[in-house]
Amino acid sequence: MGEIRFGVDDLAQLRFAVSPLWESVAALRASADPGGHALHLPWIKTALTIGRERTALLPHLPELEALAPPPRCPLAEIEEELAMGPAGHGEALLAWWRAGVRPYWPRIRAVLEADLAHRTRQLAEDGIQEVFAHLHPSLRWAEDRLTGVGLPARGPALDGGGITLAPSVFTARCVLLPGRYGVAPCLVYPARAVGTLWERNAEPCDGLARLLGRSRAGLLGRTSTPTTTTGLARQTGLSAGAVSQHLAVLRDTGLVTAHRYRREVYYRASELGLALLGNPSGE
Repeated sequence: MGEIRFGVDDLAQLRFAVSPLWESVAALRASADPGGHALHLPWIKTALTIGRERTALLPHLPELEALAPPPRCPLAEIEEELAMGPAGHGEALLAWWRAGVRPYWPRIRAVLEADLAHRTRQLAEDGIQEVFAHLHPSLRWAEDRLTGVGLPARGPALDGGGITLAPSVFTARCVLLPGRYGVAPCLVYPARAVGTLWERNAEPCDGLARLLGRSRAGLLGRTSTPTTTTGLARQTGLSAGAVSQHLAVLRDTGLVTAHRYRREVYYRASELGLALLGNPSGE
């Protein structure tokens, strides 16, 4: 068991972020340990066919994990992170990102940002203690300390700069990325709803297509995981305006729900929508 000690100023400096660089390193670990990452087997089967982009990095995996920098901003690009990342591995990491992670990044990012939307709402409604209490079963908040498995045995006392929380789809435990280069430490934790990540979009039956119209039924099927208007337009070939109009109807009829994170709105099929798709549990 390790710990992180918080001061009063640190509690007011809680931030959330998504780290493409960490996801790339964690994805590499998952590809090297399929048995420990069974949820990702659909992706791992493809990742194992990737050649030198993956195999060249595997011997350096412990170093990459140890030196991964904390994210500097909420939605950093991987090129920005590589500029302050593990020396000597930038080009290899970028090649791995392009081959193994970037093709799936829209769906990965949708799960991560849906998690962030949930946590920020929880922080606003219930406070920081509830956020920490639900990040991972191993974590415990008491007085001024966060304790749990995966934290350093002699954890750092934060210096008033706070901490960043970053969800990860490929990480099964909590990992602390120490503060570096004037950037606050980052606690990486397993994201919610990772089990939905590699689900195929539910295909609407002919009856549902006749009821809703084929375009709306198809859009409903594609909201079995959180997605945006832009993402749906890219997937379907419809214009963003047409997608927006169809989503408004689906939302008004209670078939999809919407939540905002920063500048984007994420849509997901409601329980009723999933039931119409023949997937009442969403699993």
